[in-house]
Amino acid sequence: MNTDRIITLHGERELVQRAGHLFVGSREEFLVAATDLVTWSAGVNAAFAEGKRPHVVPGLTMRKLYTRRALADPESLRRLRRIAASGIEVRISDGPLSREAIIIDRRTAILAGAPVRGVRAYTVVHSPEVVDGVRSLFRASWETATDLADCACPPHLTGQARQILRTLAAGHTDETGARLLGVSLRTYRRRVAELMTALGATSRFQAGLRAREYGPDAGH
Repeated sequence: MNTDRIITLHGERELVQRAGHLFVGSREEFLVAATDLVTWSAGVNAAFAEGKRPHVVPGLTMRKLYTRRALADPESLRRLRRIAASGIEVRISDGPLSREAIIIDRRTAILAGAPVRGVRAYTVVHSPEVVDGVRSLFRASWETATDLADCACPPHLTGQARQILRTLAAGHTDETGARLLGVSLRTYRRRVAELMTALGATSRFQAGLRAREYGPDAGH
């Protein structure tokens, strides 16, 4: 496998079977970039379990970079805190990531594709130029990201609050939004103002953007 420049694997099982040894063979640096905890967790954990090796070993730099979607629910936040407590560096990016990827010892990059009918394709790359490029993108995002310990937790959003955000995102007028929620116009406007305060937003447009950062299930 090491002699091949590019290999495409389909699904987590094939990822573990054919590339798991790369995970457990890391000795210097193990970098992970992911939108949330779904993309890599199962495959990486399975590979380390099969290899009977702990994630954190002496001399190995482990960094994990996520977007705010990884903070969307309390259980994900607890998992991130456990990861950080184990000695792995965790940061949160305010913006989207250019690629969901794993970079191993500056020699291998594994890129995750979008799910197709529930199955992801993973591209394993050994080309030094490509690996260096992916690593540079990771470093740039890492430098501007926030340490997990310094991140504000997503606010609790009720079902009505999420419905208000949907009406704002759809561009409905206050009158239409109030009618859709079955409340008075005055109540609707008060709820919008309260929601903007909770999200730290200075405009309705910004409130919608902030909510999308945490994903559709924020506040559950």
